[in-house]
Amino acid sequence: MTSTLLRGLLLSVALATPALSADLRIGLNDDADVLDPVFSRTFVGEIVMASMCDKLVGFSAASELVPALATGWTLSEDGLSLSLTLREGVSFQDGTPFDAAAVVHSIMRAKTAQGSRRASELSSVNEITAKGSHEVVFTLNAPDATLIPRLAARAGVITSPTAVEASGETFGAHPVCVGPYKFKERVAQDRIVLEKDAGYYNAVGYTFDTVTFLPIPDSTVRLANLRSGDLDMIERIAPADLATVTSDARLAHVKAQSLGYQGMTVNLANGTGAGAHNPLSQHKELRQALSYAIDREALNQVVFEGLYTPGNQPFAPGSFWNDAGTPVPQRDLAKARELIKSVGLEGFSFTLTVPNNQVNLQVAQVLQAMVAEAGIEVKIEAVEFASMLAAQAEGRYEATLTGWSGYVDPDTNLNQFVVTGGGMNDAKLSNAVVDEALAAARAQSDPALRKVQYDAARKVLNDELPLVYLYHQAWIWGFNTAVQGFQPYADGLIRLEGVTKG
Repeated sequence: MTSTLLRGLLLSVALATPALSADLRIGLNDDADVLDPVFSRTFVGEIVMASMCDKLVGFSAASELVPALATGWTLSEDGLSLSLTLREGVSFQDGTPFDAAAVVHSIMRAKTAQGSRRASELSSVNEITAKGSHEVVFTLNAPDATLIPRLAARAGVITSPTAVEASGETFGAHPVCVGPYKFKERVAQDRIVLEKDAGYYNAVGYTFDTVTFLPIPDSTVRLANLRSGDLDMIERIAPADLATVTSDARLAHVKAQSLGYQGMTVNLANGTGAGAHNPLSQHKELRQALSYAIDREALNQVVFEGLYTPGNQPFAPGSFWNDAGTPVPQRDLAKARELIKSVGLEGFSFTLTVPNNQVNLQVAQVLQAMVAEAGIEVKIEAVEFASMLAAQAEGRYEATLTGWSGYVDPDTNLNQFVVTGGGMNDAKLSNAVVDEALAAARAQSDPALRKVQYDAARKVLNDELPLVYLYHQAWIWGFNTAVQGFQPYADGLIRLEGVTKG
């Protein structure tokens, strides 16, 4: 019996107050994929790396960009040169000095490594050079308003060149960065353990000797482990479980509105298998019919207790970046049936692959029932999340239920998923209008001018629907009241500076 299943048995154990411990135990919604910022794409993987790997640029609780490994930056007037001043007196967790040469090594690896998920994010970087020991200069092939925000994401994680060169392709099995906690061990599907790095430049801000992340996909079991004291903290409390948390005096919770989205990714042209050659991939009218057959507000009420926000694009309603010209569509079964008949069909079917957890299965089942009324048959296939993403990247799927946690800059929510050759364009959409609009948006620093380009891209994407957006979630974290000092962030990551456990 796995230790995860053993933890599930705690449902029948009397609830107890957690004992004091130098270890902080955090329950995750899924297991992480590879712990290498160049190749990682799971949200939980970034949660783990947030405690292990600092970025060049930081992100504050007020959703502002702040200094981190880079203490300052200057952009040239023509927008073609970005200079970063680096923090001095810092070492990687293996003792390698953190300096300009290490930053150049990491950025170039992210740009050039085969299969890099960060390459398209850094496509505007022509070269990066060291200017002395603690300054780097990015030379750009075009102005890019998105580059600094991207350095606050995985593209800005700097890894030890010594460790990378020594481990090669296996670096993600024992990553080495600059961060408050360093990698100790990992047991797949069971736990990831980090231990404090006493040599970290701000070690005084972190109180735990070890941090243990435990993947528990079932939200009810995750909450039961929190209530029993087996966990100190959990991420993504299911809205249906929130009443249980608020009624338990030993527990507390905090919320933040996500910067990202959740929806369905459709295989348009990824691979040569059946996934890219089914009616849904071949006819945009069927993807439009699928969207019209969904009642997004009903989905929000049934599955999420009305706590989430229905959506049809990567930017939530009310956001500056939201395209009000393509509002969330109302359910229209007659329109859906009309679109299906326009391609000579009375109905069609497809397989929807979903992460194997309680909430996603419920979402899929509600969608399945809704669209059946329009003559659309959805076959649900539930698999482990990281395995689903691997299959999606390789084109072994028809449609998947996926999302994105989101970052502060709008480009990070859109570009890499839809531009030709984008690092996470698993639909394999290739549209010149979209490519040109998003390239133009990157070149603009004026938000109003950037939004014009995003809106232009949205018009095409709303027609082609490589992604059928469904909702914008709220992050809900739960923890026992002994845990103090935790601050919610809109990117959903867990940051442990100043967090204590009494």
